[in-house]
Amino acid sequence: SADLIKKVMITIHERLGKQNDIKMLMQVHDELVFEVKESQIERARSLVQDCMQNVVTLSVPLVVGIGIGKNWDEA
Repeated sequence: SADLIKKVMITIHERLGKQNDIKMLMQVHDELVFEVKESQIERARSLVQDCMQNVVTLSVPLVVGIGIGKNWDEA
């Protein structure tokens, strides 16, 4: 799982490029925490879910849960 999350972080970083509306803040175990402008929430949700679920092909599906909140506790 550590290798998967590293691949996801690299993929998201590459897809975001230099834009500032979505910022990856930290990784804790199998979770990623982002700071996202409110107008970009759906774009961020789609991007993160796509990257996390499709970073590799496994014999079982990778299922991703995404929470949104004003802080990590709310999310």
